Amino acid sequence: MAKEKTPVTPAVRMLRAAKAAFTEHLYAYEERGGTAVSARELGVAEHAVIKTLIMEDESRAPLVVLMHGDRQVSTKELARLIDVKSVTPCLPEIALKHSGYLVGGTSPFGTRRAMPVYMEESILDLPLIYLNGGKRGFLVGMDPHEVARILKPTLVQVAI
Repeated sequence: MAKEKTPVTPAVRMLRAAKAAFTEHLYAYEERGGTAVSARELGVAEHAVIKTLIMEDESRAPLVVLMHGDRQVSTKELARLIDVKSVTPCLPEIALKHSGYLVGGTSPFGTRRAMPVYMEESILDLPLIYLNGGKRGFLVGMDPHEVARILKPTLVQVAI
C-alpha cells in the first residue's frame, strides 16, 4: 500500500509556524467512531486521544474544550467555572462556522476564529497525547505541555 501523503491543514501550518514537535498519524476514519476508533487504529489508550469540542455559552460565544477521549465534559461545572449561565455543544454546522473544520476533524490549532481554549488539567499528566490534525482520519501526537505552550489554555477540572 502506498503511503498516504500527510495533509497540510491550517493546524499543521500553525504547528510548523510555532516550531512545535509533533508526529503525524493517518488512520481509517469511521463516521461516528469517535476517539474509540482512532485509539484502536493507532494502538493507544483512548484516554490519550484528546477530543476537541466546540461549545458555546448562552450568548452563543464559542469556546474550545480539550477533553480525554474516554471522558465527558460536565457542561454545568464548566459554566460555573467560567462564570456563564450555560455551556452547550455546538451543532455541527455551527462548529464548522467557528472552527473551519468538519466535526470529526476538528483541531484546536489553526481555527477560523480565535476562541478561548479550556483544557482538562489531567491531560498535562500524560507523556504523549493525540489530537486532531484538522482532517478526519488524521491525528498529531504531541507532548501536552507543547500543546499548552501553543494554545495557552485555561486549565479546568470538568471531566465526568
